[in-house]
Amino acid sequence: MTFSATTVLVLGLLAALVVAVGLWAYSTANRLDRLHVRSDQSWQALDAALARRSVVARSVAMAIAGPVSDPVLTEQAGRLTTLADRAERVDRTERETAENQLSTALSAVDIGMLRPQLVAELADAEARVLIARRFHNDAVRDTLALRTRRLVRILHLGGTAPLPSYFEITERATPAASTGLSVDTVRTAARIVLFDENDRTLLMRGNDPKTPEVSFWFTVGGGVEPGESLRGAAVRELFEETGYQADPAGLRGPIWRRVAVFPFNGELIRSEELFFSLRVRGFEPRAANRTVIERRCITGHKWCTAADIVALDRAGEIVYPYHLDELLAEAAVAASGVVEPEVRSIR
Repeated sequence: MTFSATTVLVLGLLAALVVAVGLWAYSTANRLDRLHVRSDQSWQALDAALARRSVVARSVAMAIAGPVSDPVLTEQAGRLTTLADRAERVDRTERETAENQLSTALSAVDIGMLRPQLVAELADAEARVLIARRFHNDAVRDTLALRTRRLVRILHLGGTAPLPSYFEITERATPAASTGLSVDTVRTAARIVLFDENDRTLLMRGNDPKTPEVSFWFTVGGGVEPGESLRGAAVRELFEETGYQADPAGLRGPIWRRVAVFPFNGELIRSEELFFSLRVRGFEPRAANRTVIERRCITGHKWCTAADIVALDRAGEIVYPYHLDELLAEAAVAASGVVEPEVRSIR
């Protein structure tokens, strides 16, 4: 029996295809194995950070109970202890709920009653939870992105390993990080909720240089330089990031204050952000004088309605500040100049 040249060619191509698919499947299975190990290790780190926060929460409970018998404080201390114990005992399916309840209880604590050392310890514990949660969710995202590909599912390259899951925990609106936290950078930032004539607000799209694959959206603004006023900083940042020159006197506010502790470019930063609002005629932003780091981390912009912000959030792209879609109406009223806004804390 003889084979024609065409038959030999077809068989050779099929063999090459089988080898190529086999090599791809082998490398993909190995990559999945590494991703599963990474997500498991990140969960262990997050679990340890949460456990440490529970320990600190019990110390806070003992401190607020104090030597003086106060029924309100005694009840608050008891609730903190109960929630901290429960957060450590519940299984993974109930962990988010338990940890969020503990976050709420910690938010109700007047940190002015605590020793500075305990405030610093609580702030550090919360910052570590924030960082560990971010790395865990990044690992879960990368694992799911590969596990859910059609060919990977058809060939069962993920084996019997269970799918990892995200862990969402509320960040406290009044964090203990307001004092005593050991961070690499402490800064004050001025930001602008910028509206056009159609009530859309301008958001910038960016990422952490250390994790360029993870994008998030934020309002225009940045750090206040030495000797610079809040309004001056806000106007300067607006010009540098968009090319729009605003009158500092036209800014309304500050309307909001936000304290955030977050990792960026390999550093842990504590930022106190003050937000102004401003209404302008719509324009196409063109950066005028971005810094080197801004050129690396700002990747786009968009004029957004509240519905657009909801859509971004559902697509997995975080928008800062949190719940901006619900806050826009308040900022728009302030921008109109009808009432004089009072600054309040947001997340």
